[in-house]
Amino acid sequence: MHSCEGFGMFQCDSWLSRFRETEPSELSPMAPGSSICKEVSESLDMESLTINEELENFQLSKPSNAPNVQRATSATNGVHELLECPVCTMSMYPPIHQCPNGHTLCSNCKARVHNHCPTCRYELGNIRCLALEKVAESLELPCQYQSLGCPDMFPYYSKLKHEHLCRFRPYNCPYAGSECLITGDIPSLVAHLKNDHKVDMHDGCTFNHRYVKSNLQDVENATWMLTIFNCFGQHFCLHFEAFLLGLTPVYIAFLRFMGEDNEAKNYSYSLEVGGNGRKLIWQGVPRSIRDSHRKVRDSYDGLVIHRNMALFFSGGNRQELKLRVTGRIWKEH
Repeated sequence: MHSCEGFGMFQCDSWLSRFRETEPSELSPMAPGSSICKEVSESLDMESLTINEELENFQLSKPSNAPNVQRATSATNGVHELLECPVCTMSMYPPIHQCPNGHTLCSNCKARVHNHCPTCRYELGNIRCLALEKVAESLELPCQYQSLGCPDMFPYYSKLKHEHLCRFRPYNCPYAGSECLITGDIPSLVAHLKNDHKVDMHDGCTFNHRYVKSNLQDVENATWMLTIFNCFGQHFCLHFEAFLLGLTPVYIAFLRFMGEDNEAKNYSYSLEVGGNGRKLIWQGVPRSIRDSHRKVRDSYDGLVIHRNMALFFSGGNRQELKLRVTGRIWKEH
């Protein structure tokens, strides 16, 4: 009975093709005591032959000289047809649910449709579509970032995990002054920062910046304009901003690397702030822009200057904040 509810029930509509052409009005309710599983089991031999023919259409085995791109295209077409949830249109993962008429949907959407099939409105119950889950196990698919350079194929059930960590996935815009939703590769983000955010661009591995603020109590929107440095053929983001640590204004400067974390570890940087006979120095490793600006800031991974110290650097008149931050980037050997 278990296999009848899983594999057999999925067969009853000829491999998901007929139910998509069937209007809800054409479906007849089951009579009391009737059994769909019984009907399926009586025609199991003929349905099994049909299933085997359909499954062959989704096998990935091709002649040895067939390009991977052709295999990927064939597999992707099959996945879109069989494994796309009709509600959220996302790829389905176990448990995949089905209604008594064979219509499928993902487990996340089962609750969203109040346990009723979005296609025929029958109550869903707890029927698993084991056949479709098995089909998914047999598939290998390209990463969704294939067009961005990812060359590998992945089993269906591990593809999503890979894509969360894929080194070819787009980067988020590193601009901290707004909730920018732009994503892309490094060259496109550099152009975006320059053209859309009007970020200052500098060539070289040393820098000297001056920060002046008259209202010492105002720390809202007190972010320096992000500065981008082109150094060693790479791009680095320099952030400087004020934020509250408890009730006390704190200033922080830190560097982020526009690339992956394992590449960022090839570089080091130093920041120095001084004035009025005092000096504070920070040395560290730039964080990848895979880590958000807020994550880096809230971890205090940079040059942190408390307000009282900042006032000493400014001359101690407590009327105006004047900070000069110098820095250097170098490559580790």
